[in-house]
Amino acid sequence: MSLLSLEGVEVVRDGKPILSLPRLDVREKEVLAVLGPTGAGKSTLLRVLHFLEKPVSGSLVWRGERVGWPAPLALRRRIAMAFQDPLLFSGTTADNVAYGLEVRGVDGTAARERVDEALRLLHVGHLAGRQARTLSGGEAQRTALARALVLSPELLLLDEPFAALDAPIRKHLLEELKQVVRARGITCVYVTHEQAEAFSFADRLAVLRRGKLLQSGTPGEVLLRPQSRALARFMQTGNILPGVVARRQEAICEVAVGPRTLFSRSDLPEGTPVDACVRREEILVEAPGEASPAPGLNRFRGTVDSVLDHGSTMQVRIDAGFPGFPLQALVTRRVAHDLSPKPGAEVLATFSAASVHLIPREGDEPDDDV
Repeated sequence: MSLLSLEGVEVVRDGKPILSLPRLDVREKEVLAVLGPTGAGKSTLLRVLHFLEKPVSGSLVWRGERVGWPAPLALRRRIAMAFQDPLLFSGTTADNVAYGLEVRGVDGTAARERVDEALRLLHVGHLAGRQARTLSGGEAQRTALARALVLSPELLLLDEPFAALDAPIRKHLLEELKQVVRARGITCVYVTHEQAEAFSFADRLAVLRRGKLLQSGTPGEVLLRPQSRALARFMQTGNILPGVVARRQEAICEVAVGPRTLFSRSDLPEGTPVDACVRREEILVEAPGEASPAPGLNRFRGTVDSVLDHGSTMQVRIDAGFPGFPLQALVTRRVAHDLSPKPGAEVLATFSAASVHLIPREGDEPDDDV
C-alpha cells in the first residue's frame, strides 16, 4: 500500500522544468532510495514530498486521499526530515532533540522519555548535556537524526545526511539507521548519489535524470535490467554493445555486434536494434583456450588492452573483436594475481547468455552522464 503518491507532478522554476513525474509511489514501511547526479531533481522531490514546494500541476495523495494546498499542519507533522548539514542550534544535544516536541506542545516527563529514547537509539545518550557546537561531525549528524526520529514520523525524508562524513563513519551510521528504521517500521525516502549506500539500505530505487524518472524497482531490477542506455551507464554496467537481434532459437537469441555474435536470453523479435549490456563482474577471464561458443555461453579469445587497479578488484580491458568496444571485466585481485593479465597477453573471456541484457534502441540517446 502506498503511503504517499505523486501523480502527474510538475515543478517549474523561472520557466524551466525541474521535476516531471507521471507517477511515483512511496510504499508504506519501505525504504525508497532516490539516486541521481547533482541537478537531477532529488532535493526538489523531497521538498515536494514534504509539502514545502507546490507543483505547478499534479496531485499528492496521502493514504489514498488527495491533499490540498497548503497541506494541513497535522499531515505535515507526520513527516520529518534530516539534511546533509545537521543545522543544530545553540544549546545542548538534548535541547536540539527536544525542540520539535516543544513546538508540538509535548513537554514534561513524556518529552524527556522520548528524547532519552531517541538519543539512546542513535548512541548519543552520553552526549545529552554536551553543547551542540562542540560535537564532532558524526555526533552532530546522529543528533540531527535523533531530532527527526523523536517525532515518531510516519515518513522520514533524508537528503544525503552522511555526505559530509568520512566513509567509515558514514557506513557505520547507515547501518545503525537501517536497524532503527526497520525496527520501527518507518517509511523512509533516502536521497543519495552513492550507489553502494542505496543498495545497502533500500528496498526500492528510483533513479532521476534531469527531473524525470528513468526507472524504479528493486535494486536487483535496476542494476541487472536497466530500461535505457542512460541508466545502464549510470549503474556502471561497463559493457554496452550496439547490435541487432539476428536470430531467435527458443529461449536464446543471437545478437549481431559487428562481426561478432552474442547469445542472450530474450524474447525480442528478429531485426530489433538493441544495446547489449554485460556487467563487468559477470565476465570470467581465464588463460587462453578453445573459444568455440555454445548456445547459452559466450566465449571470446582476446588480447588484454589495459589493466586498471581498483584496490580489491582490477578492471581488465580486452580487445575481443568488437570494433570500438573493448570488453571490460572486473576480476578479484586473486584472479588477477594468478592470471597476470599484462597488456598484449591473450585471454579467454566467458559469460552466459543470461548475463546479456538487451535494451531496445529507440533513436539516438545523448552520450552524456545521467
